[in-house]
Amino acid sequence: MTAIASAPLRCLFTGTIGRIYLLLCLMFFIEYVDRVNLSVAAPLIKSELDLSNTQLGLAFSAFGTCYALFQIVNGTLGDRLGPRLMLTLCGTLWAAGTLMTGFTGGLASLILARLLVGLGEAGTIPTGASAMTRWIPKARRGVAQGVTHASARLAAGLTPPLVVAMIPLFGWRGAFMVLGLASLAWIVAWVVYFRDDPRAHRAITPTELDLLPQVEAMTAAPGFAVYRELVWRILPVTLVFFCHAWTLWLYLSWLPSFLAASYGLDLKDSALFTSGVFLAGMCGDAVGGLLTDAIYRRTRDLNKARRDAVIVGFAGSLLCLLPVLFMHDQTIVILTLGAALFFLEMTEGPIWAVPIDIAPHHAGSAGGVMSTAAGLAATISPFAFGLITDLTGSYRLPFALSIGLLAAGIGLAFLMRPDRPIRAAPGASEAAVVP
Repeated sequence: MTAIASAPLRCLFTGTIGRIYLLLCLMFFIEYVDRVNLSVAAPLIKSELDLSNTQLGLAFSAFGTCYALFQIVNGTLGDRLGPRLMLTLCGTLWAAGTLMTGFTGGLASLILARLLVGLGEAGTIPTGASAMTRWIPKARRGVAQGVTHASARLAAGLTPPLVVAMIPLFGWRGAFMVLGLASLAWIVAWVVYFRDDPRAHRAITPTELDLLPQVEAMTAAPGFAVYRELVWRILPVTLVFFCHAWTLWLYLSWLPSFLAASYGLDLKDSALFTSGVFLAGMCGDAVGGLLTDAIYRRTRDLNKARRDAVIVGFAGSLLCLLPVLFMHDQTIVILTLGAALFFLEMTEGPIWAVPIDIAPHHAGSAGGVMSTAAGLAATISPFAFGLITDLTGSYRLPFALSIGLLAAGIGLAFLMRPDRPIRAAPGASEAAVVP
């Protein structure tokens, strides 16, 4: 029986595999709540702390600074320490940063809190990819990545109304404290239920184990020669991911402020429209994951499956962003922003499947290299948006740069080669490559 035929889609959502996968989806959901919450409360924080757009952009970018600097470090530690311990440590840090945000008294302490959130969340997605390498059949990695990132966009969609509803009850400071406690609750569930080796889990069944790869030596970090090859092979998809992340961080950081400044919407209305836009992105994540796996099952061409899904997503997002530059009707702009995010998010699952395809033994390290691009985008993009709006008064001009980067991403997608996995580090089991 082939690996594709022996891995039904329902295995992601049932049994022990399904419960492990649910924990990963919850991690994506909770950590994205803790990324987006600042943008929702930004108008209140900006007013209370007397910040300019440029200063607020610095606070947004603080997250991205640590997120970029520690992706490779934390991703490699995820390979060496294993996902169970590493994600426990990361969760503790980002929960502490979220709690600290509720106590901030000015720009410096706000930046410090966001640095801590970025430090904790750096490496979580690469380490999550390492966990998926162990717990998800190869034929379902695209849709698995798509649904986890759909969970993140669901969080981005639900966070605005959630935070807006919490502010009258707890104030914006209390809202951050409650969300930090939710992160701590996830850490407890993760430590109790997850195991690095599926065979060590008391609830796993022989049928489920037959679907999964072997995990011998998957905790070994790559040596210098392997790491050099890994970086070179991951570089094309890293550049593609930067093009994706630049636009995504415009949404994550500035969408509520864009809607408020462009159309005079209050916090409640801007949160409602922001929620709708991110829910469209959530649907795109799921569709992109299903699309790349469907192409793979039909063609058995891994390169075509990842590349074509990325091209379709980038092209659709580029076309849908064009009206934002030239049209001012509120309904049309919100609809096109939602459509653009839908197509942009179609690329998330295919992109994140590539590090696992290329380096299944070192998915944390590979994902860390790739996700550094997202960290750089998270640092530069929000600050650039704030600076451009302060200098020009235009909240639309930054989207023009996004359009150019999406066009570049289409060309770069042809350089990705997920069909050529790198060799394993000495001592690693080749059985880990194929379920």
